[in-house]
Amino acid sequence: MSTPDEPLAEAIRIARLVRAHGGRALIIGGWVRDRLMGHPSKDIDIEVFGVEAEALKTILQQVGTVNTVGESFTVYKVAGLDVSLPRRESKIGRGHKAFQVTGDPSLSHQEAARRRDFTINAIAWDPLTDEYIDPFHGREDIRRRVLRAVDSRTFAEDSLRVLRAIQLAARFEFVMDPPSAELCRWIPLDDLPAERIWTEIEKLLLRARRPSLGFSLALHLGVIERLFPELDTLVGCPQEPEWHPEGDVWVHTLLVIDQARARIDDLAYPQKVTVMLGAVCHDLGKPATTAFIDGRIRSLDHESEGVPPATALLDRLNIHSLQGYDVRREVLGIVAHHLKPGMFAKAQPPVSDGAFRRLAQKVDLELLARVARADCEGRGGGFDCSAMDWFLARARELGVEHAPPEPLVKGRHLLELGATPGPAIGEVLRQVYERQLDGSVASFEEALALARDLARERQLY
Repeated sequence: MSTPDEPLAEAIRIARLVRAHGGRALIIGGWVRDRLMGHPSKDIDIEVFGVEAEALKTILQQVGTVNTVGESFTVYKVAGLDVSLPRRESKIGRGHKAFQVTGDPSLSHQEAARRRDFTINAIAWDPLTDEYIDPFHGREDIRRRVLRAVDSRTFAEDSLRVLRAIQLAARFEFVMDPPSAELCRWIPLDDLPAERIWTEIEKLLLRARRPSLGFSLALHLGVIERLFPELDTLVGCPQEPEWHPEGDVWVHTLLVIDQARARIDDLAYPQKVTVMLGAVCHDLGKPATTAFIDGRIRSLDHESEGVPPATALLDRLNIHSLQGYDVRREVLGIVAHHLKPGMFAKAQPPVSDGAFRRLAQKVDLELLARVARADCEGRGGGFDCSAMDWFLARARELGVEHAPPEPLVKGRHLLELGATPGPAIGEVLRQVYERQLDGSVASFEEALALARDLARERQLY
């Protein structure tokens, strides 16, 4: 594993070799931006001026094995770094990939930087002289905390930049330059595939400390209306002021998203995504169910009614399993049951152990409790949210915080007793497992005895 200084040391080595051959190697893009902002960064991109492609490859072979990637434009990967020539880009069709790209080592620094999306990403740094090349005043925009497009003509050629603006503004808590925001409003987004949309939304949800800033900007730019109509219906959907003094469902959802973000740093990646998408989707059923009943605003059955719009939103992002974890199932489970932790805590008579075990069949109870806690806290404060702590403690006590209990008896046990294979075995196992969930069967011996009796009643042996 390399230390943070090793990539920079390799970049300096490359820069010296390039200089010895009459060229100049500059570090560009996000690494330079993050350096100026005091953020740690490990991915270094190098742009080499004044050296032709074949000569550059030969130079880089002195550093290590060189892998070339890219069909229309070559990037050299060496020593964990990406090295390329300055490039010219020409739009040749619709879509964020419809560009003709050619390397041109004779380009000026200004023309090379013009293809960048935002001024804060258009700064280059010479690791040999410590000089910043900043033709579009990105350092000043960092100081002012402003996100500004480099060039209105080239910016509009790549629709993905609209979503990049949203996640960058939220991650760095920058305001967007008004002309750049206006530019984003009229750029069509219907050419973006689900996978690229998710790439930017994922960065917003996981890298920003306050993702709500990005969602607010997305609403302002018309992105919510164009890409996520399920979320757009939350805007202006009223809530009962006594329980939701913060405002409408949109305002509440943004608060919940931020609360959820504060509760995921200890989770693995798929579970982080699950909690954040659960927060985003948890109240999607309210617009269809909200009504004025008996003098109050109510949203009866909004949990179950939220599943179809949540499914539609996950479809738009093409979210299914991530790293082998069924994110879609868990998110929909959270949506369908996000009120359960509070309901279980208040129930009289008290909820049985069996209710916890059965709920664990439908959703990860720990992730459910985290979203429920965010939901409670996302009401502007002043509410007692201890019910979610009780819920999670009880789930852990029963050992079902992540999954229901494993069946004590399985089909092979009945077959070993001589039972005849067939569908009836499944029914016997189902009945035994139901008793196990209830707690009336607590050991393998008890479960096997019950299974034997049920099998005998059905004449399975």
